[in-house]
Amino acid sequence: MEYVLNVQNLEKHFADHSAVNGIDFFVEEGKFFSILGPSGCGKTTLLRMIAGFLEPTSGSIKIREEEMIGIAPNNRPVNLVFQNLALFPMMNVEENIAFGLKRKNLSQDVIDKKVKDILEKVHLKGYGKKEVSQLSGGQKQRIAIARSLVLEPSILLLDEPLGALDLKLRETMKIELKKLQAQFGTTFIYITHDQSEALVMSDKVAVMNNGQFEQIDTPKNLYANPKTSFVAGFVGESNMFEAKLKDDDMVITDAGISLKVNPIDKIKKKCKVYIRPESIILMPDEKLEGLNRFNLTVKTILFDGSNTKLLTTIENTEQEMMVSLPQNRQFAHIKDGDVIPVGVDVNDCKCYKK
Repeated sequence: MEYVLNVQNLEKHFADHSAVNGIDFFVEEGKFFSILGPSGCGKTTLLRMIAGFLEPTSGSIKIREEEMIGIAPNNRPVNLVFQNLALFPMMNVEENIAFGLKRKNLSQDVIDKKVKDILEKVHLKGYGKKEVSQLSGGQKQRIAIARSLVLEPSILLLDEPLGALDLKLRETMKIELKKLQAQFGTTFIYITHDQSEALVMSDKVAVMNNGQFEQIDTPKNLYANPKTSFVAGFVGESNMFEAKLKDDDMVITDAGISLKVNPIDKIKKKCKVYIRPESIILMPDEKLEGLNRFNLTVKTILFDGSNTKLLTTIENTEQEMMVSLPQNRQFAHIKDGDVIPVGVDVNDCKCYKK
C-alpha cells in the first residue's frame, strides 16, 4: 500500500503551550482523511505544518517518501483551501483558476484547456467570465477547490472550508465534496470540528484532543466502537453516567441504577458509562436477551423531524436520559408523563475509566 503522507513523532511547541504532541499517522493514496476535534485541539497547527507554513519543533513529514521538513510551502506538492477561500476579487473565475498555472509558465493554450476542463468537472461550465461577486457561496467553494485541483497536487488540504456556509448549503456541499474527491482521486486531508462533515465524507477519521490523536478509524467503527471516553462523548450524541464498579462487568450509576456494561478500559473503581440515544429500545420484547431493562418517565418530546427525541428521567430518579424516537408512527401515542419500559444491549453500554 502506498502512503502519500507519512507523519512520525510530530511535535509543535510554542512558548506558552504545546499544540501538537508526538503525533504519528499515515494517509493512503486517493483517500479522504479527516481530522476532527474541538477548537484549540491543535488540528489547524498540524495542517499548517503539513502545508509548510509552520516549522515543527521535531518529527518527520514525508510526502511520497520525500521529507518535507525545511522545504518551502510553494515547493511542496500540496495545496490549501482556507475557510475564507481567499479568492481574488479583482479577477474573474477563469483568472482565479489560471493564477497558479501562470506561475508555472505554461502556454496560454494549455492554461485555457486546463481551466475549461476543471470548470466542467466542478459543474460550472460557462462560468469563466463571471466575477467572484456574482457567485453563490457553494459556487465560490467549488471555484476555490478547482483552483487548487487544477495544479494536480499530491494532497489537497482543506481547513474548515464549509464553516462559513449556512446549514442547508453545508449539507449540500458535504455531498459535493465527497463526489469531487472520488472523481479526481486526489488525497484530501480535511480539518473540521463538525462530526457530521467528518463522518459523511471520510474514508478515515482521526479524532484529536489536546494535541494528540485519540483514535484513527473508519467513520462507522469510530461511531460504534469509540476507544476512549473522549471519543465516546465527542462523536455522536451520548447519555453519560458517572458510576462505580460493582463487578467485573457490572456498575452502579450515581442515580442508583445497576447496569451490565461493556468495559473498554481496565477499571478499578470509578468510571463513566456512555449510552447513545438511538441504542435505547422502546418497549422491548420480553424474549430479547442481553438487555439492561428499566423504566423511563417522559418529561417532554423534542420534535425535530427525523431526529425527534424524548427527554426522560430514569424512573424514581432525577437522572435524565435522551432517547431517539423512531419516525415510523409506532410510538406516536407516547406523551409527556408516560412511563415506558426500555432496554439497552449490554454492548451498547460503553464503560471507560474516569
